[in-house]
Amino acid sequence: MDETQKLRVLLPHWIEHNGEHAAEFRAYAERSGTAGDQLLGAAQLLEAANARLSAALAELGGPLEHLHP
Repeated sequence: MDETQKLRVLLPHWIEHNGEHAAEFRAYAERSGTAGDQLLGAAQLLEAANARLSAALAELGGPLEHLHP
């Protein structure tokens, strides 16, 4: 498997993982008091990173399902 194929497998997982963290940050932000703005900011940064990762994935040809032998 070449590097492009690896990225086409890895990027969807990274995007999903970041999305899970962003959702968790948002949930904690609602009940964290003064740190809420910082947590929301962190969630927004992860979402912005996901936009970039999604664009990279599209440029590489989209997701590639990894098939186990």
